[in-house]
Amino acid sequence: PPATPPSLPAGQPLARPPSPAHALIPGHAPDASLATPPDHPLPGRAVPLAHVEVGGRGDRPPLVLLHGLFGSRGNFQTAAKALVRRGSGKVLTLDARNHGGSPHSPLMTYEAMSLDVQHLLARLGIAKCILLGHSMGGKTAMTLALQRPDLVERLISVDISPVSTTPVSEFSAYISAMKAVKIPDGLPRSAARQLADDQLRPVVQLPQLRQFLLTNLVEVEGRYVWRVNLEAISHHLADIMNFPVFHKPYPGPALFLGGSNSPYISSKDYPEIQRLFPKADVQYIEGAGHIVHQDKFEEFITAVLNFLPPP
Repeated sequence: PPATPPSLPAGQPLARPPSPAHALIPGHAPDASLATPPDHPLPGRAVPLAHVEVGGRGDRPPLVLLHGLFGSRGNFQTAAKALVRRGSGKVLTLDARNHGGSPHSPLMTYEAMSLDVQHLLARLGIAKCILLGHSMGGKTAMTLALQRPDLVERLISVDISPVSTTPVSEFSAYISAMKAVKIPDGLPRSAARQLADDQLRPVVQLPQLRQFLLTNLVEVEGRYVWRVNLEAISHHLADIMNFPVFHKPYPGPALFLGGSNSPYISSKDYPEIQRLFPKADVQYIEGAGHIVHQDKFEEFITAVLNFLPPP
């Protein structure tokens, strides 16, 4: 596992090691909201994101939490409550476009997802926030901070760097397996989930990963459907695995919080982190894998609270 670096070394060539494909998939956390598949806004326009607000201290900047691929706002609900309980400002958890209860759109780029969050902040009258994102959500958070640094007081990227992540082939296989799932109408939910689990097993071998993907199986008028937009995700997999090109750095404080057992924030990424986020601090949570907030919950909450500005 990588040791916590004393500083960010500069000037090394930026290599991009291959990583396991489930890297952009966050931890399994059930989400009670079984939304019907939403409408289809025009591509290129922001979509109105489904979100939940947990009230916190009014004298501290709001914290906005962004989940990873195939996730939903439910992945961060426990963390949101814990942060507020321990003195943070209000915390917003939201569903990315094509995920959870948010609308579907054929477009699925980081620029589009950043625009969605910007529109939500404007709608809620939030002039400046602290932005935290895990995996795909981390790349959305970095994109927003680089595009609109005026909106982001500080940034936390959980177990992801501003570099290309992983080959798309395993994700393509997962999506094909999900599309191929066939469930008869009218089955009880437990039986439907078991049937889907059996059909996914040959392709998605990790039980936790299957359970996580199955949080997206919802019943709509007696039929079982996937609430994630598999077509859009499939079409934009290369965009999701890559990171947009930026030349101007984000001037605010940034924390890259990795799991010591995960390859996703590696010393090979430090030059690019330093180029785009010159005030970045890199920390590793000992014993955590990619889903840092699930593997080491207490340590994660403490690291986030320690990074928040003083009250």
